[in-house]
Amino acid sequence: MSSTLQISLAMAGGVVLAGIVAHSAWTSRKHTPRQPKPEEAAPPKAPAAAAADVPAADAARREPAFDDGLDLAASPAPVPPVAAPPAAAPVPVPAAAPASAAAPAAAGTAPPAAVPQPAAGAPTAGAAPAAAAVPEPDVAPVAVSEKKAGLDPLIDVIAPLMLERPVKGDAALVAFPKTRRVGSKPFAIEGQNAVSRVWETPVAGQRYSAFQAGVQLANRTGALSEIEFSEFVFKTQEFADTVNAAPEFPDMRHEVDRARELDQFAGDHDAQLAFMLRARKTPWSPGYLQQSAARLGFVPSVIPGRMALPTATPGLPPILTLAFDPQAAEADDLSKSAIHELSLSLDVAQVHRGERPFARLREVAEALATDMEGIITDHHGQPLRAEAMDSIGADLEKLYDTLDARDLAAGSVLARRLFG
Repeated sequence: MSSTLQISLAMAGGVVLAGIVAHSAWTSRKHTPRQPKPEEAAPPKAPAAAAADVPAADAARREPAFDDGLDLAASPAPVPPVAAPPAAAPVPVPAAAPASAAAPAAAGTAPPAAVPQPAAGAPTAGAAPAAAAVPEPDVAPVAVSEKKAGLDPLIDVIAPLMLERPVKGDAALVAFPKTRRVGSKPFAIEGQNAVSRVWETPVAGQRYSAFQAGVQLANRTGALSEIEFSEFVFKTQEFADTVNAAPEFPDMRHEVDRARELDQFAGDHDAQLAFMLRARKTPWSPGYLQQSAARLGFVPSVIPGRMALPTATPGLPPILTLAFDPQAAEADDLSKSAIHELSLSLDVAQVHRGERPFARLREVAEALATDMEGIITDHHGQPLRAEAMDSIGADLEKLYDTLDARDLAAGSVLARRLFG
């Protein structure tokens, strides 16, 4: 009898032990981050050659130089654009950043929940289609009709500097101020080439028959102030004295008022959109996340925890930016580094509408949600409905039209400077 009891107890103990082991293995597997497939494993660290992206609030934004032409921040090498089949329910929440700080959404938009950038949006659970290969978008990107990259009276204060005789570019470069900023605004000096008659940043070996100095009226730090205008006058006068030029300064009050009006317009028409993609159950390793994003055309950034979806034109800001925990990206053991969420963001004014940036944002978010078993939510973790996405898309089209009418088309040199 006792022998039978002992055997029964031993069997019961074995069953319990096996259950404990199985539960422990299941729990460990559940919390182990998803790993990249060996044959496709993406490098865990971002290569130094990858270009940086342009998120507005997370990193110091480099102001586009007056003579840069087509750059706000270095952009990655071109990668074929991507798009996924439209999904039934991804929903972002637009957040606007006024020229002085991030604030209300783009004019006319009425998102279900406005949040400061980066914001988020999402589809309802279970609405994702299969996300295998993502086809190229049907609509080819439209080239931006650019104005010249230099000083422009639309967004700059410009002071002409008249010369009695041409000045060599070498002498002009020596006379340049040490910094190209006035307060928080870009400052520039251009010369009119005596041969080509083109306004350009002075170059050694050339001769210039006139100069002009300029300072930007507004950017995302705010409008040009009286103090900044005075600093502009001081720097310009120093340069003029060195090259023996006679400057003509516009009225300070008029220019400051113009700066405030432009800043108000920029604040009312600046929009930044973002989604949060959260893991449903199993977290992701950095390699798995990078591998999934790379399939959709993203490339690593020089900033840890960031990837960018570049445009087809080198030198332009990326279409979309993907960001996740930078500490996870720099962990000693990346296979055990767990990522539970990432953000996908679009800086509306920095990307031309011909790139279909909002549609790409929705498509990429849905493809990643399907491939990585995630759900797209707002920053509170709440899924939003697809109807709101359509409404936001319609409002963005109105925003694009307004910017076009003001000669500040999204993605243009002037727009990237003003909203930078």
